[in-house]
Amino acid sequence: INTPKNYRRSLGTIPEGATFCDRLKPDSSFVHVFIEERRELERRLPVLREKIANAGTVWVSWPKRSSGVPTDVTEDVIRAVALPIGFVDVKVCAIDETWSALKLMVRRENRKRALK
Repeated sequence: INTPKNYRRSLGTIPEGATFCDRLKPDSSFVHVFIEERRELERRLPVLREKIANAGTVWVSWPKRSSGVPTDVTEDVIRAVALPIGFVDVKVCAIDETWSALKLMVRRENRKRALK
């Protein structure tokens, strides 16, 4: 979601069965969203929380301060928005010279139980 122009090329080889879509599908197992403004994060993250698969992941990328891209998003801002709605952060990494990313998952105790 909101991917930079070179995003797909930067991924290299894509695993078989992986698909790209322009709109969020229910029970998505992997979502990568690029955010520059806190208010957009506050709007998008609850929707992602409701639609992601139980064990799915949401990677939230934000511009590094050194990138020169105007932003009010930081790693701490992402946590402040994500943790109260049931996400837990499990990993942080640099994507490239512009973007960093925080990996979020739904807390185990907040995952929906499968119907038997």
